[in-house]
Amino acid sequence: MSHKANDNPTLLIIEDDKGLQGQLRWHFDSYETVFAENHKDAIAALRLHEAPVIIQDLGLPPDPDGVDEGFKCLEDILRMVPTSKVIVMTGKTGQEHAIRAVDMGAYDYYQKPVDPQTLDLIVNRAFNIFNLEEENRRLQQLHQEPLEGLVTNDPQMLKICRMLEKIGPANVTCTLLGESGTGKEVLARAIHQLSPRNEQRFIPINCAAVPENLIESELFGYERGAFTGANKTTLGKVETAHEGTLFLDEIGDMPLNLQSKLLRFLQERVIERVGGRTEIPVDVRVICATNKDLKQMVNEGTFREDLYYRIGEMVVEIPPLHQRTGDKALLARHFLKKFSREHNPQVNGFTPDCVAALEAYPWPGNIREMENRVKRAVIMADGKQVTRDDMGLINDSDDLALSLNLRQVRQEAEKHAILRAVAMTDNNISAASKLLGVTRPTFYDLIKKHDIPLGNQAPQAK
Repeated sequence: MSHKANDNPTLLIIEDDKGLQGQLRWHFDSYETVFAENHKDAIAALRLHEAPVIIQDLGLPPDPDGVDEGFKCLEDILRMVPTSKVIVMTGKTGQEHAIRAVDMGAYDYYQKPVDPQTLDLIVNRAFNIFNLEEENRRLQQLHQEPLEGLVTNDPQMLKICRMLEKIGPANVTCTLLGESGTGKEVLARAIHQLSPRNEQRFIPINCAAVPENLIESELFGYERGAFTGANKTTLGKVETAHEGTLFLDEIGDMPLNLQSKLLRFLQERVIERVGGRTEIPVDVRVICATNKDLKQMVNEGTFREDLYYRIGEMVVEIPPLHQRTGDKALLARHFLKKFSREHNPQVNGFTPDCVAALEAYPWPGNIREMENRVKRAVIMADGKQVTRDDMGLINDSDDLALSLNLRQVRQEAEKHAILRAVAMTDNNISAASKLLGVTRPTFYDLIKKHDIPLGNQAPQAK
C-alpha cells in the first residue's frame, strides 16, 4: 500500500497488478492516490484515508482469476462507508459480475483494458456526485435542525418542536411543564425567536430565586419613595419586556398574593408600579414554566385556579432526559465539543464504556446535570477520551446491551434501540448496524420502517 500526500481528493485503487498500478498512479496524478493489493490492505486503507471514490478490481488475491474475494471486499467497503462511490473493474467477459456488483451498491463498473479518457470520465463524475450528495446531506441536516438552541433526536422532542413552531407566531400565553434542568428556558427562547417579537427583548425572571418581599417590585417596578431605599423610579421586568417576551420561570413558586396581581395584568394588560397609582399599559408576550404540578396545587389551594387557566392557553409537557431516546449520547458529545474547546483541547471523545454508562444512567438532574458532569470530566481528563471514572458514572450497563438486542424487542422498543444505537455511534451507519447485529440493507429498511431521521445537530438545551 502506498500513497502520496497532497491537498487533492483521495482516490483509493484496489489492484494487485503492479504494472496497472504504475499506469494508474501516473494517470491520476491530480488525486492523492492510495493503493491496496488485497482485501485486508483495502479495508485498512479505507479506515485510514476514508476515500470518497474507490476503483476496485473484482479479481483479488488469493484468487485473482475469481471474483469471490472481490465481492467480499466490495461488501465490506459498502458496509463501512455506504456513501463512497465504488467503481469495479472487470475483464472483458465480466459484465455479469459487474452488474451484480452494481446491484450490491457499487457506483459503476469499467471493463479492462484501461482506456484513460473513459476512466477519467467515470471517476470525475463519481467525485462530483459524491460532493453533491454530501452537500445534500448537509442541507437536509440543517433542515432537520429541531429549533434554535435545542439538541435532540428524540421523537417526543421533535414533536414538541413542531408544536412550538405553531405556537411561536401566535400571541398566546404558553406554559412549559417539566422537571428542573430539562431545558424549559431554551424552549422559551425558541418560542420568542419564532414570534414576530423576536427583534425585541426576551426578559426572564425566576420566581423561586427572588425573595417574596421583593418579587412584586421586581415584576412591576416601583416609584421613587415607595419604600426605604427607593431613591428613583425603577421599571420592573414586565415594563422592560414591553413589545417583547416575558419569561416567568418557576411560576409555581409565586406567592398567592402576587398571583392575583399577575392575573389582573394578564387580563387587562396594565400594571401599577409599587407606590404608584397610574395604570400603565404594557404589550408583552408571556411564557411561563414550572417543575411543579399546578393542577395539584390548585386542588390544595396554593395556586389560583383562575390564574391556572389563564396561563394554560397552551401547555407543553417536556419529558425528562431519561425518557428521550438517543439524546443522552447526543447531548454528551455536544457538551464535550463545547467544553474541550474552552478548557482541554486534547479531549476529543468518550471511551465506549463511558458511552454505555451515560446511556444507562438515569440523569435525575437532567440536561443541567449532564452539562456539569461533562464540563468537570473534560477539565479533569488525563487522556484524549473521557472515561467513565472521569464522568463519575459507575453503572452496570447490562440493561443497555439488552435494549440493543433486536431479537428481544419489538415495535416501539425496536425503534428506541435503533435511535440509541445511532446516538451512541454518532450517526455512523456501519457502526450502528454492527451494534444492532443487522446488515446495512436491513438497517436502512428499519430506518424507513420507523421513519427515523439520521443526524441532527444544533446547539444545546440547558
